[in-house]
Amino acid sequence: MRNFRELEVWKEARVLVKKIYSLTATLPEIEKYGLSSQINRCAVSIPANIAEGCGKNSNKNFARFLQISLGASYELETHLILCEDLRFIAPEQTKSIINSIQLLQRRITSLIKYNNTSK
Repeated sequence: MRNFRELEVWKEARVLVKKIYSLTATLPEIEKYGLSSQINRCAVSIPANIAEGCGKNSNKNFARFLQISLGASYELETHLILCEDLRFIAPEQTKSIINSIQLLQRRITSLIKYNNTSK
């Protein structure tokens, strides 16, 4: 088993969650139980799945949870783009967050590749 607290991707994902919660607080009240809730759940899912994967007893299971985390990050990015499309959020507000998400996606992907090559 691994210690998720030592993984940089987990630490970065926690920072992202804070940014996302701040951003969703600015969405229209009508989206409180719609997009806001879904965006927050996606964000929380990223570090949660990294942590859960660390508790698994094989590299294969760890990689599976990293894949779930990666999928959640792509879903999160899509929701933010949709918020821009719906004019709930200005592109200037999401640019740095989307950049952070994309960097995290690359790092999770690298961890998956590293995990798959180490036996």
